[in-house]
Amino acid sequence: MNFKTLLLSSDEKAVHILRRVLSDLEISVEHCTAADDAIRRISRQRYEAIIVDASNREAAGSVLVAAKAAAINKRALTIVLVEASVGLKGGFEMGAHFVLHKPFAVERAKASFRAVRALMKRERRLQLRVPVQVAVDCSGVDNYKARTIDLSEGGMAIQFTGRVAKEELLRFSFELPGMFRKLEIHGQLAWGGRGDQAGVRFTNATDDQRKAIHRWLNGQLPEPEPDDDPPVNCRLTDLSLGGCYLTTTSPFPRGTQIILSIKTADFQVRAGGIVLVAHPEFGMGVEFLQTTSEQRDQAHRMVATLRSLGGKSPDLQVEPDGLVTASPNDSLAAFQSAAVDPRIEDTLLDLFRYQFQAPVEIFLHHMREQRPDVEAQLNARSR
Repeated sequence: MNFKTLLLSSDEKAVHILRRVLSDLEISVEHCTAADDAIRRISRQRYEAIIVDASNREAAGSVLVAAKAAAINKRALTIVLVEASVGLKGGFEMGAHFVLHKPFAVERAKASFRAVRALMKRERRLQLRVPVQVAVDCSGVDNYKARTIDLSEGGMAIQFTGRVAKEELLRFSFELPGMFRKLEIHGQLAWGGRGDQAGVRFTNATDDQRKAIHRWLNGQLPEPEPDDDPPVNCRLTDLSLGGCYLTTTSPFPRGTQIILSIKTADFQVRAGGIVLVAHPEFGMGVEFLQTTSEQRDQAHRMVATLRSLGGKSPDLQVEPDGLVTASPNDSLAAFQSAAVDPRIEDTLLDLFRYQFQAPVEIFLHHMREQRPDVEAQLNARSR
């Protein structure tokens, strides 16, 4: 699979365990003990993940800053190894997607990195670009014409053929070769080197549109990557209109967009979400995506299904769907999807958004204390 990680640490025991764990997961490790060496490598080659040991916070912080500044590693997963004295809060303040406490054992580390590997694979697929040139109609306040340069699951590069759009958000309509139907997807422009070229990040694509693009891209690859990472099984502990808390030994990093599903012999329910809280080896707090009408319908069905099952909560399966943002230290708004009407109280979501850095024991204590309020809010909306 050729996944590559860069590890900055002088802790021989931690390095030994991570080498063994990541090797078992087919992830190669380049080890550095000096920040200067790590920064030099980051500027020259791409890594799926950057792992830094916070025992030297200044060195670790400089490497994470360098990773975000390097175009080829802007979207690399950032993992911070912390002692108890630094804790979750310290790790997230440094810009981590995921925080892992030292000391750790082999099985413990492997459980954490299974989810990380699945996310690495999904991110690679989202960034894999296939050259293709088709006409694109772009519409916003005004209408524009363009042609695609390349396409990925998460977006495309285009070149305007007439007037260049001044708007940031547009609807794009195009037909891929052999598809025989037009796709109409909203996207956000990000300008590149030439004045008439732009990158487009798809926003709010439907499940059908995403599947259609995925199938088309796979058909263009000589050897499509197999989907051999099973979904992560989770158990529900807390639920509100806007989100849920799930226990699992393999939570996904903060800022991961995920797909939740419940499948039984009689039905299947799916909904999108964003991980706002990541507790290694224990669980994750998820906000339901509800930006589009399709996402709202899916989230409402998920909540209604889970409530109807009462205490007989089935296993929820969770799959990664890419990183929402390259840096979890971007404003919290980057993680929030307007899951519920802002005028409506959602105590569980507030906990996810503003207490994600709290130690696990304190966070869980707050969550237990607020369960009566969350249940009252659910009951009030269901009347």
